[in-house]
Amino acid sequence: MAARGEDPQTPEPVPDDPSAVEGTGSAKSPAPRDGDPSDGPGDASPGTGGGGPSGPRARRRGARAAVAVSLVLVLALVVTLTVPATREGLMGLWCDATGGVCPGEELPPITEDEESDWRVRMEPEDAALWGNYVALGDSYSSGDGAGDYDPATAEPGGCWRSENAYPKVIGEEFDFSGSLAFYACSTHKGEDMLGQIGTPESQIERVTENTSLVTLGIGGNDLGFTPVLRTCIVRMPLLESSVCVEQEEDLERRMDAFEETLAEVLGEIRHRAPDARVLVLGYPRLFPEEPPGMYYTLTVSDQVWLNSLAQRFNERIRDGVYEVDGEVYGGRRTGSVEYVNTFSALNGYEVSAEESWLNGIVLGQLGEGLRVDRASFHPTAQGQMSIAERVRLQILEGPERTLYVSRETLEDVDPEQLMSELGGPLDPVRGPEPSGSPANEADAPRTH
Repeated sequence: MAARGEDPQTPEPVPDDPSAVEGTGSAKSPAPRDGDPSDGPGDASPGTGGGGPSGPRARRRGARAAVAVSLVLVLALVVTLTVPATREGLMGLWCDATGGVCPGEELPPITEDEESDWRVRMEPEDAALWGNYVALGDSYSSGDGAGDYDPATAEPGGCWRSENAYPKVIGEEFDFSGSLAFYACSTHKGEDMLGQIGTPESQIERVTENTSLVTLGIGGNDLGFTPVLRTCIVRMPLLESSVCVEQEEDLERRMDAFEETLAEVLGEIRHRAPDARVLVLGYPRLFPEEPPGMYYTLTVSDQVWLNSLAQRFNERIRDGVYEVDGEVYGGRRTGSVEYVNTFSALNGYEVSAEESWLNGIVLGQLGEGLRVDRASFHPTAQGQMSIAERVRLQILEGPERTLYVSRETLEDVDPEQLMSELGGPLDPVRGPEPSGSPANEADAPRTH
């Protein structure tokens, strides 16, 4: 199954993401992007002298070019062997975080039963597309701030699911055997996802046995990032102040608590869909790496601190993901849990940029002053497209290890089964469909 052709206007992630080297990237090397200089030189134009395109001068140029390319390849090999590349460095982070078997290490020989009876080795894209795609998370995953909302969710206290959200982009770009079940919801926390298990409102209950891909972006509300921003912005006097950094100790406690929450959430998802690839997204940087000046009441130091907070939180999420996936890999289980680095997905288009892919501060009515609306500091449609590009690359490239799916799962899955599972067993609108009922691909999961 192949991905849909790329739109040339699709924003691309920044290949020189510093956070990938510093430990906030996914455990894979950056791949050359379409059109990058790294893709190699283009087709050379024929010469206009020296005997024409096939003359001696052209042949000498061709020989020199071949020698130059060979030298470049040799140098690249030397650098690869002598300098720790991003790929190996991040694999080391994976190994350190899991405390178990590393992908670069040989596992004990797989027995004949394990190899032939119950697991099927699959390429990354195929391992993501054989079933349904379930999209979970908070406002960054629901697309709050990106416009074009599902009317049933666009109300106070609603989920604000956007047609421009990255799950919608991914659902349209790839040819899933099943369908997209889009249940990410604005304001949701990881603790909400756990507390609602067993109820029709639960996001996690939407994940079923024949889910092949789960995307999850959660934690910002557990951290209280919007209240943190509000505290930094709406303050008096509007001068250099320590009001932002004074929240540091409380935020560290929340990050500690969220590590356990994330492990539980991933455990519940894995329990329901042991063959799925689970992609866990970090959060993008909101402000330029080197802020040019104040943004409303946020000083340069405030912006730098808020960026560092997002980066440290991403590192916690990444390490938690690596730990769970290390257990999956070391235990020779099916499926995977993978981290998707989005920290620099908005690089150059942060909130203070002239062309920003983030919503800025929403101003209140005259006399109300500054108001931090729920959609403030959330990606626009263009920002969601850039995040979708990171997810797309992760789907195609996969983790730095082999992926397996249960042979029994693949043999039993069919279109009717996939359609019957959409929405999960507790969906009050759809409910479990009787066997043999017609499957209507246009019948998308309802929102709640």
